[in-house]
Amino acid sequence: MRILLSNDDGYFSPGLEILARTLSDVAEIIVVAPDRERSGASNSLTLDRPLSLKRSENGFYYVNGTPTDCVHLAVTGMLDEVPDMVVSGINNGTNMGDDTIYSGTVAAATEGFLLGVPSVAVSLCSKAGMHFETAARVALEVVRMVRQKRTGEPVLLNVNVPDVPYDALRGLAVTRLGRRRTAESVVRTVTPRSETVYWVGAAGQAQDEGEGTDFHAVANNRVSITPLRIDMTHNEQLAVLRSWLQQ
Repeated sequence: MRILLSNDDGYFSPGLEILARTLSDVAEIIVVAPDRERSGASNSLTLDRPLSLKRSENGFYYVNGTPTDCVHLAVTGMLDEVPDMVVSGINNGTNMGDDTIYSGTVAAATEGFLLGVPSVAVSLCSKAGMHFETAARVALEVVRMVRQKRTGEPVLLNVNVPDVPYDALRGLAVTRLGRRRTAESVVRTVTPRSETVYWVGAAGQAQDEGEGTDFHAVANNRVSITPLRIDMTHNEQLAVLRSWLQQ
């Protein structure tokens, strides 16, 4: 098996290194990641300049672009063969609920999925980053499960792991995405040069966090696994719009 790894924290991040080391027990690993942190990059592609691909001393490749750029470049231009799987992470922080819209971690996995490759995004649910080994061990279990239990079509899985020792986990839960409250307002500050600048506010607190959601699972020390899809069509509004055209 051949696995392409990427992330949005940069090729130097500890989560990526631990993930590569852990998954190397079951697969050939190729790492193509951004040259710097690209959190919040979502599914953006770089179209206004060329991309460069370089290799670090540890063998990881890095690109001066987004997580989506990294996977797209690797699958469509760099690799001789399409990988068997794309795994993105381990992200230092959660990617639950509305986070998935903005997440570069999820975006890297999404690009693999769009290119026809089974893909998994893995996040450790704490900025403290105390237990990357736990998330890596869970990632290995999920990779084996995806490899052995085919669905007949590529899957896109969003995995969030509580930041606790592995033995403290209370199992895995298949979940839906919860919802956050509206994000906090931007923070306005003035630079030493008297320039007004704005920082994007913090994400909102969980709003839809009941049983069955990713928020609920992680809060109860369970690994959240959410299958994602890309079809953004609001099917319930199709009939409404058609009625507008008939008036």
